[in-house]
Amino acid sequence: MKSYVVGVGMTRFEKPGAREWQYWDMAKEAGTKALGDAGLAYDAIGQACVGHCFQPSTAAQRAVYELGLTGIPVYNVNNNCATGSTALMMARQFVEGGLEDCVLALGFEKMARGPLGGGGEGDFKTSPVARHYGIMAARHGFDPTPPTAQIFGAAAREHMERYGTTEAQLAAVGAKNHRHSANNPYAQFQDVYSVDEVLAAKTVHRPLTRLQCSPTSDGAAAAVVASERFVERRGLAERAVEITAQAMTTDTAESFASGSCVDVVGQPMSREAARRAHERGGFGIEDVDVVELHDCFSVNELLTYEALGMCAPGESGELVESGATTYGGRWVVNPSGGLISKGHPLGATGIAQIAELTWQLRGEAGARQVTGARVGLAHNIGLGGAAVVTLLRR
Repeated sequence: MKSYVVGVGMTRFEKPGAREWQYWDMAKEAGTKALGDAGLAYDAIGQACVGHCFQPSTAAQRAVYELGLTGIPVYNVNNNCATGSTALMMARQFVEGGLEDCVLALGFEKMARGPLGGGGEGDFKTSPVARHYGIMAARHGFDPTPPTAQIFGAAAREHMERYGTTEAQLAAVGAKNHRHSANNPYAQFQDVYSVDEVLAAKTVHRPLTRLQCSPTSDGAAAAVVASERFVERRGLAERAVEITAQAMTTDTAESFASGSCVDVVGQPMSREAARRAHERGGFGIEDVDVVELHDCFSVNELLTYEALGMCAPGESGELVESGATTYGGRWVVNPSGGLISKGHPLGATGIAQIAELTWQLRGEAGARQVTGARVGLAHNIGLGGAAVVTLLRR
């Protein structure tokens, strides 16, 4: 059974505390927009899959109660930074499995200011990602800087040593995504920076500067997922976007065997998720027009180019520098501004990617529209670990 995204909505992503609102307020805004976009009332929703990482255990119920009190099943989803795409995957499975005709996927986050911690409330011995940080520490040591920046910074240095990737190529990712976000009213940042300005920004963890790192953010995003028969019955086909294929992978022995942070931060997971998604979808990366991928740090965008098959290992720095991943190039990657500039409220990120791709494939993205976009790919990853690749087609 086929599944479709029939409605999307999101809040603007903002600096934590920039607006006086609660997580249920932002969830209501995103959910109401998604339902309105689909032309549906809340009573059309049969179940709700709701992602969040930092709110209490039944925060999902508290959030969707703002949309309606219909007694439907509500699931709280937490899969680190891949939480939003995991909620979407659950919704799709309910629909494609024939359990429901219409399911809401919702993600939100109200975060604390400052850098993201590593999990386990600072006790890395009991953290879910203790094994990941242990691999990093064995090769690179461990210092007081933010642990996520450390592990991705270590991956960047390894990539530079192995392939000759330059700091300017890493900075080109940040410059591109900040440039893209200037046309996105939902983005946390809308300032444009040159490669030199990205390089000159404050260093967070060598070689990553502040303008190459995703911020903590408040925000929410929602998507309404429906079956083919629901789409036909409700007359929604004109603006429906098909979820052609989706795949999730978790860490395997390959993530840890090499002792390399390139593997520890998820490149093998991403590569396998992409392979499975393309196999199920019946088409390859060469058929994709627009990509929203998980650029939590600039190096992860480069690693993901390679994992998705957009270039050979070691060639990702040259790919971004060539202009192949921006407007006028082979693909447009992160037209929204990505996590680096749009923002990264963990529970909402994966669904916000789907919202952007839905607008792109409908031709509704305004000044950031990718001309002729018909096929989109979303990539969302979380350490600990989960990688989700979703293929959309109009």
